[in-house]
Order: sequence, then structure tokens, then C-alpha cells
Amino acid sequence: MKLIIDTDPGIDDAMAIAYAAAAPEIELIGLTAVFGNTHIYQSSRNARFLLHKLGLDAPVAEGAAYAFGRDRHDPSDHVHGAEGFGDVTEIPEIGTNHALSAAEFLVDMAREHKGELVVCAVGPLTNIAAAMRLDPQFSANIKRLVIMGGAVYCPGNITPHAEANIYHDVQAADEVFAAPPQTVLVGLDVTLKTLYETADFEALAERSSDMGGFLRDISRFYLKFYKEVGGLEGCGLHDSTAVIACTHEPMFDIVETGLRVATEGPEIGATRPDPSRPPVRVCRDVDGAGVVHLFTERVASLP
Repeated sequence: MKLIIDTDPGIDDAMAIAYAAAAPEIELIGLTAVFGNTHIYQSSRNARFLLHKLGLDAPVAEGAAYAFGRDRHDPSDHVHGAEGFGDVTEIPEIGTNHALSAAEFLVDMAREHKGELVVCAVGPLTNIAAAMRLDPQFSANIKRLVIMGGAVYCPGNITPHAEANIYHDVQAADEVFAAPPQTVLVGLDVTLKTLYETADFEALAERSSDMGGFLRDISRFYLKFYKEVGGLEGCGLHDSTAVIACTHEPMFDIVETGLRVATEGPEIGATRPDPSRPPVRVCRDVDGAGVVHLFTERVASLP
């Protein structure tokens, strides 16, 4: 599977990118960076650092710095740390970004790999909506869009109604759902059923001393947040679950429904069923233990 991950690394993004690097079914042909967990310059720097650490020669195209109609962004540093990787704050600048913007890169790759390319968006959907605006054929050219976002049948995580990726650019998200490509939504309905605990990280680090050890180290900050805010003993494999859905859809219970995002008002960012819109495949349940096991086995194969 030819895959691009649209990402805002981010601790769980790092886990997802590591999984994609280790998965034999996936050919990671690039990353596109977006604001979200971090400022955009941190997102692209972190993405380049991760690819270097994983020994992957793939481009990083830098994308949106802000949501549509905005001119600033406040990162989620209380969740992911000041530089996106928890207490690990010394992250080197390695290489340079691709000459094209994220939207341009997505459009070019969709044309070059027409009918083959899967895009997995694990941050705000600004780059995806920008690609759809840039090329009306983008949606038809890609094979599938898999989104980590939304809380369709459960409460949100940034407000009682909204999931963070959708909330950070409600206009972009609603544009994507108004005329979606073939799309699978992997939201909080399933990702909070894939908890990865401290013992899981320790076991992973024992088997994969370099990458597994890095993920264990950056996760400590993240796990502390989950414990203090949610009372949980682990973190959801949010972004990794979306990448796993790209290749292991039978692990999910899926329903089809159109979707609409509230773009204003007290429930801004809420992702709700709307039968008047084109259908999206929404994950409602998951083999959580299976996802955790698959993630561990694949990432443990890395050095």
C-alpha cells in the first residue's frame, strides 16, 4: 500500500509513523506536516527527525500553519510537551522540507499514483481540504482517505462535544465531509479502546532498544496527562489505530453515514451523522487487544 501520513508529530504521531515504517504491507512515500499538537515548524522538523531515526528516505512537505480563517495556533503542549515529544526537548534539525507545499505534494502524488494512494490524516484536516480545493480531481485520484478524528457516538476529548483534530479546523473538516473521497473515520469511538500502558512501553523498549526506547521515553509525559486528566492507566493508540485501519479494516466494526461538523455555536467541532451527505465509513468498535498486539509486534521488529 502506498501511503502518505498527514501528521502533526506529536507523541502518538511518532508511534504511528514507527508502525508504518515497520509494517510490511506499507510503502511510506512521504509525510505531510500540519499544525496541531505543535507549531508547523515543529511538526515538519519532528517528521524529518523521525524519518531519519527510522532510516527512511522519504520527503516531508510542510503544510498549513493555521486553520482556515485563522492567523494563530496554540499547540497542545500540555499533552505532548513543548517540542511535541514530551520531556525530550533536544530535537535536531535534519534535512530540509520538500519544495512543494503539503497540498501540492498530495495532489502530485495522487496523480502519480492514481487509484493506489492512501492518505492517512492524523492531525487537523487543513492540508486535506486545501488539496481538495487545489485539485477537484484529488478525491477521485486517491484510493482512500483514512482520518483519525471525530467523536461521532461518544464524548469529545477537547470539549464535551469535539475531538481535537476536528476542533482545530472545523471549516476544513466540514469541507472534507461535505464531498468526501472514499473515507474511513477512525475516531474516539474506537481509539480509546486501544489503551497502551506503561508496561507495554517497557516491554516494547526491551525488544526495540532504539525506537521502542525512544517511544517509551517520550510517552512518559503523555501517560502522565492521561492519568491526571482522564484517570486512565494508559494512552489511546489514536494515530496508530488509524494507520492500522488502512491495512486491517476487518479488525473494525464499521457503519456508513454522512457526517457534518458544527462550525459554530456551543457544540463547535461536534461530528454528527447527517444522512443528507455522502456516506463515510465510520468505525464504531474495534478489536482493541488485537490492535495493541499488532502494534507491539510490528514496532518491536525495529532496531
